[in-house]
Amino acid sequence: MSELLIPKEGYTAHLSTCGTYRYTLGRVKSGVAAIRRPGVSWIMLNPSTADAAQDDPTLRRVMAFSWAWGFSSLVVVNLYALRSPQPEALWTHPDPVGPVNDECIQATLSRSERVICAWGAHARPDRVARARELIAKAEVPAFHLGLTKGGKPRHPLYIPGGTELLPWPPQPATTAKHEA
Repeated sequence: MSELLIPKEGYTAHLSTCGTYRYTLGRVKSGVAAIRRPGVSWIMLNPSTADAAQDDPTLRRVMAFSWAWGFSSLVVVNLYALRSPQPEALWTHPDPVGPVNDECIQATLSRSERVICAWGAHARPDRVARARELIAKAEVPAFHLGLTKGGKPRHPLYIPGGTELLPWPPQPATTAKHEA
């Protein structure tokens, strides 16, 4: 079971009733009238401490990027819904994805104007493949803020403001062949 929490205007979180999982986290820019759908969605690795009542440094950074791009609402979903400030906890938990996570990701993406892939270097290949499937099914334009050395979409926390969005998945570089 899960529940949607709305403790104050513009703040939402969809958590499991036991509090182990956070499926979605939403914010609406202050002073904005009712929003019918998320403007921008972010797919990240896993939830940390932000919830329906409190922001964390990552969420504040996501909000800054989203508002700077002209969006007035955002929703964060994660490849893994397990709440932990330590990504290593994902690999010791019996179900780090969570029982309704993919359904929540799909529902969020299908209502979004744009999705930003930002899960960093620690995602397992099966979850990245699933994210690709969910993005394709939703037919939502996907972007990223740069890639790690391993080719994964970078986490936004330490990315400079003003960084340009790039299409995701990245297109392979084409090389021109020259005949001698």
